[in-house]
Amino acid sequence: MTRVIALLRIVPLLFMLWSGVASAQGAPLTLDEVLRSSARSAPQIVEALARVRQADGRALSAEGAFDTVFDVDARSRVAGYYDGTVVEARATRPLTGNGGYVYGGYRASRGTFPVYEDQAYTNRLGEAKVGALFALLRDRVIDERRTRRSIAGTDIDVARFESDMVAIGVQRRAVDAYQAWVAAGLRMRAYRDLLHLAERRRSAIGRLVTLGARPDILLVENDQNLVRRRALAVRAEQDVAGAANALSLYLRDEAGAPVTVSEDRLPEDAGALAALSIATTRAGPVERPDYRAVLARIDQATSRLALAENDLSPRLDLRGEVGKDVGSVGLGGPSRTPLESAVGFRFSVPLQNRAAKGRVAEARAEIEALGQRSRFLRDQITVEVQGIVIAVGAAERLAAIADEERQLAERLATAERRRFELGSAEFFLVNQREETATDARVRLVDAQARIASARAELAAATADREALQLIR
Repeated sequence: MTRVIALLRIVPLLFMLWSGVASAQGAPLTLDEVLRSSARSAPQIVEALARVRQADGRALSAEGAFDTVFDVDARSRVAGYYDGTVVEARATRPLTGNGGYVYGGYRASRGTFPVYEDQAYTNRLGEAKVGALFALLRDRVIDERRTRRSIAGTDIDVARFESDMVAIGVQRRAVDAYQAWVAAGLRMRAYRDLLHLAERRRSAIGRLVTLGARPDILLVENDQNLVRRRALAVRAEQDVAGAANALSLYLRDEAGAPVTVSEDRLPEDAGALAALSIATTRAGPVERPDYRAVLARIDQATSRLALAENDLSPRLDLRGEVGKDVGSVGLGGPSRTPLESAVGFRFSVPLQNRAAKGRVAEARAEIEALGQRSRFLRDQITVEVQGIVIAVGAAERLAAIADEERQLAERLATAERRRFELGSAEFFLVNQREETATDARVRLVDAQARIASARAELAAATADREALQLIR
């Protein structure tokens, strides 16, 4: 009895849950829903984001050049006249603002060493030592480690810009797929309405033929029109199914699997084609991600040029070291007990340095080439955006004309239909008026679809992330 009562309580909840799911599935599909689904689950976008993480990994790897390195070196004589053992530990840390490094170490020895290894002796508690090397000319401002880190950091920016361009392209195609599906649905409704007119008229004509008020051939002619209109409706239904199949590439469930949207989720009117809200006017040039990626590559080439010019400089390194033995005097004698310090330098200069000169010429040529590419791309974006704005304006004017044509055609079709019902119009002329009105209606849908496509193209050309639902 208790289980029955529990089930009776659960059944209404299950019914409410099922009703909510059914209503959600039957609600008209919106462009925002498609764009959110695409931005979340489209494989191309997910792949591009993975490449950004790959660039992050390369940047972390480049940071490894500045890791502190700890090493231990031990050596012991196991046979022979001498029995010396020495253990040395050292930690080295590269400098982030100079091509040099600092280090600190500890060394301890036991036993005896030959005279040519006298430096191995330490006091009983060992020797502590710190030192540093500083680059004064080459590697002072820039070196290979810092260049690799800079280029790797810029690689992250390039990967993000390329990811943005991939996402913009995917969202642009998602908008096209949705709008094609909506337009196909509107055309299908137009042809179905045309078919329903013929089906309703057949019943009326059939009664008139039975009463002898109309000839039999009129019913045959109507059936001929009925078959032709049914074929138009079937082709339109096929177009809707094909558009829904194409849309499934971008409409995905939570697991990322494609979802084929059903016909009952078609929007009611052409307002869905105008769902993409964009800014048609912008202040200043458009800085699209592909243009910014070229600028980032110019920065990388500039870093490589600076490194190549750095290699043209002679090397002058200054080093210093301080050491102190602690504990009682060892076998090496008391000379190791006082504090020791030493300074030195290293100077080298290549006499020809053709390798560095070649890298300088290569980097300068790369910067010049990238500069020309960025200039062309900036001009191309400007021309492209202006061309799309012109196309949007023209499409809107053509749509207004198509709407006016549709209204006039529908008025003529309605009037001719009344005349036919009153017996004062020819059947052929009624059909012609109705089909002309339907053609005008379909042309209006096509014009509205062109406006929507041009607006989507403008959103992609101007990298309108908000309109394309790419705000993170």
